[in-house]
Amino acid sequence: MAFPTLPPGSIVPPGAPGIEPRWTSSDKSAVGTAASAASPVWFTASHGILNEIYAPRLDMACVRDFGFIVTADSYFSEEKRDADHRVQAIEDGVPAFRLVNTARDGRYRITKTILSDPEREVVLQDLRFEALIGGLSDYRLHALVAPHLVNGGADNTAWYADFKGRQVLFAEGSGRALAVVASVPWLARSAGYVGVSDGWQALSRGEGLREEYRCAAAGNVALSGTLDIEAGEGRALIAIGFGTQPEEAAFRAILSLEQGVEPALKHYRSGWREWQRGLLALDEPHDRSQLNRYRVSTSVLATHRDDASGAIIASLSIPWGFNKSDDDIGGYHLVWTRDLVETAGGLLAAGARADARSVLDYLSAIQEADGHWVQNAWLDGRPYWHGIQMDETAFPILLYDMLLRAGVLDASEAGRYLPMIEAAAAYIVVNGPATQQDRWEEDAGYSPFTLAVEIAGLLAAADAVEAAGRLAAAQYLREVADGWNERIEEWTYATDTELSRRLGVDGYYVRIASATEGSSSLGRDFIPIRNRDDGSAVLEADLLLSPDALALVRFGLRAADDPRILGTVAAIDAELRRDLPAGPYWYRYNDDGYGERIGGAPFAGSGVGRLWPLLTGERAHYELAAGRPDEARRMLAALEASASDGGLLPEQVWDSDDVPERELFLGRPSGSAMPLVWAHAEHIKLLRSIRDGVIFDMPPQTFARYVAVKPAPAPFAWRPTARRDGIPAGRDLRVELAEPALVHWSTDGWATATDSLAHDTGFGTHVCDLPTKTLRPGTIVFTIFWTDRQIWEGTDFTIEVV
Repeated sequence: MAFPTLPPGSIVPPGAPGIEPRWTSSDKSAVGTAASAASPVWFTASHGILNEIYAPRLDMACVRDFGFIVTADSYFSEEKRDADHRVQAIEDGVPAFRLVNTARDGRYRITKTILSDPEREVVLQDLRFEALIGGLSDYRLHALVAPHLVNGGADNTAWYADFKGRQVLFAEGSGRALAVVASVPWLARSAGYVGVSDGWQALSRGEGLREEYRCAAAGNVALSGTLDIEAGEGRALIAIGFGTQPEEAAFRAILSLEQGVEPALKHYRSGWREWQRGLLALDEPHDRSQLNRYRVSTSVLATHRDDASGAIIASLSIPWGFNKSDDDIGGYHLVWTRDLVETAGGLLAAGARADARSVLDYLSAIQEADGHWVQNAWLDGRPYWHGIQMDETAFPILLYDMLLRAGVLDASEAGRYLPMIEAAAAYIVVNGPATQQDRWEEDAGYSPFTLAVEIAGLLAAADAVEAAGRLAAAQYLREVADGWNERIEEWTYATDTELSRRLGVDGYYVRIASATEGSSSLGRDFIPIRNRDDGSAVLEADLLLSPDALALVRFGLRAADDPRILGTVAAIDAELRRDLPAGPYWYRYNDDGYGERIGGAPFAGSGVGRLWPLLTGERAHYELAAGRPDEARRMLAALEASASDGGLLPEQVWDSDDVPERELFLGRPSGSAMPLVWAHAEHIKLLRSIRDGVIFDMPPQTFARYVAVKPAPAPFAWRPTARRDGIPAGRDLRVELAEPALVHWSTDGWATATDSLAHDTGFGTHVCDLPTKTLRPGTIVFTIFWTDRQIWEGTDFTIEVV
């Protein structure tokens, strides 16, 4: 159905193409979807109304918002701005919601039950309007819908027409369509351009809807309709359907409308109850009068999951969306491999074994040909951003290992994933250990967090290839891991700094240090600080701190009571900890710029980083590893206290004086993103870890190898891209190269020389181990002959034995 030819009397609405499109608040109070593959539609709510609706994929936002305006004689009230809002799940673990919006002037109340139809691509609103002052006939109730079909508010077309004798509001854009129908008649309908001729403009001026505005083409458009609330005695069921064609969208909406809300709600409850019954009871004993935060977290994880692929997006929100245009089409409705694996761990901790495994299958399908995973991607694997984060290539290996240890995979299935693991391990070996971006997607170099994940990933990969009978390959991966582990302090541990002297500690692990060619230790290099007003801001690496360093404990590389860790905890707490009434929270790092600006204006490329509840969950895991379960429980309470009234965990909480006009209050969610799925996964893992008394996702290989015992020294590795000018006496020298080669070397100034052929490791490197263990202090000199190209390197390299 193309939009209709305008009948006589119709007028093209003025103001094309409308104001610049904007998304809406990222401060969600509810997110939901049916636990049914037949219903590929996801909804969000904030400020008492429906916000972004995604269909038919989690990464395709199709509606900005859908709310109501109430008018009467000389009266105009918009429920999202002029009412107090309450939101409540209809049942623990079932993400359908009751929204209650009561006008602050006491004149009306709107109660809505929102859910998606489990049988089709439709979202339902079962609405009740109550006149608290006066009678029903004194008011008019108007629906306002802002289409943003397929992640964009521009180039949408809106119109109203009849379909099969039904009054329908239609919109179309980017090959998708929506249709809105109601169980009561529309007294008036209109289409217009946002900011000029949309229904809000007319109603706010005290006018009725302009029915002569039948169609608004190719712009930022809005649909409006006045409901006959008297006909339904204050009740109405409203369905918004989606499809590839307008007719399909309308047909689906009408089917849902005719079916009615009760059968849909019964089916919806049943699907979620069945899924929740399959989970571990980490919420027992639970006070039934209180919000069940565990079931909120489990439903959040499942709501952000695509049944068809196993993918899970970071959040059904767009950070500071009300300030974002079509230029930021991704928001957080994208797949980050790190967030994805962390979330799979949360699912596994809760007992959702099949869902966790489907993540591994998805990752196997979207791995790049060279073995890595892109920074983030659409559901189908298309890259959105193209940065390289080495932890994101190691995390899938750890997920495989976790699933294997949990019995979700058995040995007979391991071979299916071996090519994925080998390719990922090869990418890490060749391109690590330094990363192009740390886990905060900002800086390059040696990051304790990234190093911990890489090393743990290599050890898990070694177990996998060993199980396949490749013993030499497994030994090589372990030796690479051992060599990197041995150098963590060299790369990232700062000593004798102004901060360490002030705190009375020997030193601490830094957030990240530059990977400078030829550098053998952490120097006083400068790290760029992103997202600050001063685009050239830098900070010395040995003064840049982050809770990221505690990953060395979380992933089993260092003991919780290691003096270097204790010094790091003291430094982190001195610089990054804030104790709020609800408990302690932490900043990502000092001088972080990813957050609202001073005064609370939204982040727009620069700002001031705020507190992350996720980091409180991570710190609680450290406290548990340190043998302080009571402190871990206290931090669990702080993590939960950061949530919205409906239990959703935010990315950040506000850390300054209240700014009521911007809805910013100390210790409450800021405007960045809510819910953050990663934070909910951390919440579930923390509940499981506290129950079990051990860190749920700590890889056993690292702890056994580096904490319980100490491995023998690994070969001392030298690479053209990571040169070293000295080797301790008693160590073998390993020359690691990217292609076949012969190493021509001498220990007596070329009086005599030996040729040693490098061998292929099977992981993208060719290594030559020189028997230097018995050498006394002196000089090793060597050069390289590239055998495939039949040319000499043309340079002599020198290493001192000391």
